[in-house]
Amino acid sequence: MKIQRPCTPLIDAVAAHDENKLDSKHEAANAYADAGHCYKKTNTTELPQYLYNGGFCQNGGIIGITQPRRVAAVTVAKRVAEERGVELGQQVGYSIRFEDMTSALTRIKYMTDGLLLREALLDPKLSRYSVIVVDEAHERTVQTDVLLGLLKDVQKKRSQNSNGASGTYDHVKKDNNAKEKSNEVRKLTPLKLIIMSASLDARGFSEYFGGAKAVHVMGRQFPADILYTAQPETDCLDAALIHMEEGPGDILVFLSGQEEIESIEGLVRENLKKLPEANQKLSIYPLFSSLPSEKQMKVFTPAPVGFRKSFFWALLLVGYTGNKHSVTIPGVKYVIDPGLVKVRSYSPDSGIESLIVVKTSKAQALQRSGRAGREGPGKCYRLYPESRFEGLDDSTVPEIKRCNLSNVILQLSALGVDDIIGFDFLEKPDRMAVIRSLELLYLLGALTDEKKLSDPIGTQMARLPLEPNDSKALILASQFDCLEEMLIVSRTVIKSFSSPEGDHLTLVNVYHASIEFLEKNKTENGNEKAEKNLRKWCKDNYINNLKFGKM
Repeated sequence: MKIQRPCTPLIDAVAAHDENKLDSKHEAANAYADAGHCYKKTNTTELPQYLYNGGFCQNGGIIGITQPRRVAAVTVAKRVAEERGVELGQQVGYSIRFEDMTSALTRIKYMTDGLLLREALLDPKLSRYSVIVVDEAHERTVQTDVLLGLLKDVQKKRSQNSNGASGTYDHVKKDNNAKEKSNEVRKLTPLKLIIMSASLDARGFSEYFGGAKAVHVMGRQFPADILYTAQPETDCLDAALIHMEEGPGDILVFLSGQEEIESIEGLVRENLKKLPEANQKLSIYPLFSSLPSEKQMKVFTPAPVGFRKSFFWALLLVGYTGNKHSVTIPGVKYVIDPGLVKVRSYSPDSGIESLIVVKTSKAQALQRSGRAGREGPGKCYRLYPESRFEGLDDSTVPEIKRCNLSNVILQLSALGVDDIIGFDFLEKPDRMAVIRSLELLYLLGALTDEKKLSDPIGTQMARLPLEPNDSKALILASQFDCLEEMLIVSRTVIKSFSSPEGDHLTLVNVYHASIEFLEKNKTENGNEKAEKNLRKWCKDNYINNLKFGKM
């Protein structure tokens, strides 16, 4: 059945003047950056530039924009730098785990929400930032929810500080090694906070921030025809080959994970060989969380002349990756949506966290179909009946309600938040999940009997960007003088080094292979060239040579 849906209402910050009758960029920027304002959608690239042009960096402050995904932070920063005609890393930059493209001159900074949380460990007042924009808030990752609670408190404290109140944060513990300067309190300007999203329920966010204004503006999305199947379809192979029947335009296929992507990719390549030569001009680009960054970035390059691109896109909620609906890939005209997504699920009773495949929500389905209408009219093939769409949940269950909270509690404890149950979350997590996570941290020695961060174990664990179990393992390995071996088995590499005896021996194989390669090259080419060849070897084998080289 073919159904054409109306254009989904989207917010565009450029339209500020439509509501407020403003005729200057400065006034528009001020209207949109008032502390606590909440938005349903805005333009990720344009709004920060309006804020910059509006004078929000005049006193050296930074406009920070958070993204739930690394690939989004990188690509958007590059685009804004191009639009402003500046070198990336100067006025405009980005910061993600293991990669920092910023400088002292950076005033528009894109980053992951997890990275901003880690910055708060060192600077609880986030004093470097004049404006913080939380983008893609509808994804409701656990990092985003924790960040919103933190920003709400920081905003309140900085407002009090600017009005002459004490600048000391009640929830932040003072460094025992630092000199207390009770008479020297740095006055900070109030923190401007903007929350934006394509498909969130703005009312809940508005109430959370004390009745903040919510602005809804129609976007510039083109119509997309929605086509349903008579029965649910689990095989995406035929749908991925629609290029034989449809006109020009690239194809985006949403799949649930790397394993499914690699399977479907192989089947498509195999079937392409059976088609007439004229129908074989299809470039295939897989995209999933463990794919090296340079491979991920290839999806943004134009297809060869005469070819069209087909993307296999994984929605794998692991680490800093998340629902990648919002990243716009140029050229996409056709979307294939099986209606499934892989999510994290945690059982407090068993203490086991797993990845399970579930149905998408309506919000996710609308986000997916929206990818087909970004640059022109398109089509979305939903591989399930329309009746199933009507029965979907309106929105996705927030991650904080279905994940292990031990790392969240560790981060909050490092920020001086001792009352986890009483912390002002946007939505309260499951009480039993909190209790189980507290028990785990007690067993690991990260928390004291008073529910405070222990010193030095808890403090060291909080500084490491790892799960608590892994953090404690590294700390103990250092004490037992086997840190090198622990680091070896802590790395993730590709299957070519796999061992039938298990993952640990697979990782040891990687280490030995690299040492053998390096020593052989030193003998043949000398140290300098050997190091260069090792970097290339790591890249060819999808190994992070920056991490590897520090062993």
